[in-house]
Amino acid sequence: MNARVAFSDQRPGLQAAREAVELPLPELVERLRDLVGVRLVAYVGNVKNTRPVSDWATGQRSPGAEDEARLRLAFQAARLMRERYDTATIQSWLMGSNPALGHEAPARYIRENRPIEAAREVMAAASSFTFVG
Repeated sequence: MNARVAFSDQRPGLQAAREAVELPLPELVERLRDLVGVRLVAYVGNVKNTRPVSDWATGQRSPGAEDEARLRLAFQAARLMRERYDTATIQSWLMGSNPALGHEAPARYIRENRPIEAAREVMAAASSFTFVG
């Protein structure tokens, strides 16, 4: 018997976490691109131009495992913030200095750190900004 976990709107960020894990990479890249723009996706995905982003979104190519994890982390943070903010605010948050991350921009923090190590700090910063203010 497979039990399906019920997800509640009462637990902020649960849907974002679920989508970040479950979405096929092409769909995740497409949604992330819609939320933050192609250049920011390329930056987080650790590529120098936007062409690979289009290839990832169509499924023609895939990033390496660590860069995919970076994209999933960026998506989770952006999707969480989308519960309260528009895309311009999400983009600004990702590119701006963040005191919770030692005044580093979240996008840079994601790109320059191992995703597994960055996840806790980035998601705490995103949650704090989104739900605390």
